[in-house]
Amino acid sequence: MDFASLMSKEIAKAKGGTSTPADSKPAAPKFISRREAEEARQAAYLAEQKALEEQRAAKAAAKRKREEDAAEEAKAREEKRQRLAEESRARREAKEREEERARRKRLGLPELPPPGSEQDKDKPETDDDDDDDGTPDIPDAELAPKLRELGEPITLFGETHAARLRRYLKASGKLTAPAGPIATSLLPVEEKDMKMPAAIPPATDKKARRYLYRQLASYFNMVLREWEIALAREDNAETFSGQAAANAMVSSKETMRPLFRKFEKGDLDESILEAIVEIVGAAQERRYVDANDGYLRLSIGKAAWPIGVTMVGIHERSAREKLHNGAKGHIMGGEVTRKYLQSIKRCLTFAQVRWPPEDIRQLMG
Repeated sequence: MDFASLMSKEIAKAKGGTSTPADSKPAAPKFISRREAEEARQAAYLAEQKALEEQRAAKAAAKRKREEDAAEEAKAREEKRQRLAEESRARREAKEREEERARRKRLGLPELPPPGSEQDKDKPETDDDDDDDGTPDIPDAELAPKLRELGEPITLFGETHAARLRRYLKASGKLTAPAGPIATSLLPVEEKDMKMPAAIPPATDKKARRYLYRQLASYFNMVLREWEIALAREDNAETFSGQAAANAMVSSKETMRPLFRKFEKGDLDESILEAIVEIVGAAQERRYVDANDGYLRLSIGKAAWPIGVTMVGIHERSAREKLHNGAKGHIMGGEVTRKYLQSIKRCLTFAQVRWPPEDIRQLMG
């Protein structure tokens, strides 16, 4: 054996322990190309975005289903509420008709027409607020030709029987506006009937409330009329004091018009109405100090009003919020209300000069 064959044999023996079998799999490459890495990254990103889109779609579908269920529940509640309201109204109307039928039977009046009949449909609507105006009632069958003779439309849109009757009386001259500085649709009462009641009637008694508004309107018109007469008698109209007095009277008339409109509509606030009745009642008895006290309670009240420095230091104190809460929403906060209340105070000032009290201690300062 030569040297070359011997060396190849030894080299083969040395390589025998590390040689790989022919059937073994080749190892994965240690490095990948940039293109392959970019494709793998894009595939992973698209898969992640698809999963997020599916999650958003599932959440939107669930939210839409919840909203539809809530809308159906709200609709069912509203239908139930309307059904209950209709049933309650039907029961109330049936009870009122039964009471009216019993009252008619007790008084010997004709039977009430059944609901839905032609007689019941043609029955004119009456306005409870106009029950005590002293105007004569005329049936619609007689009122229509009278309006046609005067060239007036038989009926206006949304017009009630009472409003139609008032329009006819005004067009025919049988209903004149009450004499007074402030024109109003409320009929005046005699001076002897202007006496204020001890307590205001309840809101349910519309007839008594209507008469109370007529008394108040008549009283303030009387005071303003006497004020005009007193100014006309004076000969200092050209002086500064005379012009100031005339301007105060004219301003009082203008600012009290909204109060008269509230008298006509009957929507004056309960607390304001009680205070005005108290003020006018005391003024009619010539107790002007008591009337002024009522005005002060109405205008100022018992609310905490900030006077001077309201905050010292940097810390917020618990009692400080009462100052703002007391002044917020106060009765004098409204411009219209504040002005006609000030006009009422001017009327009191004139009234104590026109009708001085017997007790000198009842004079306002």
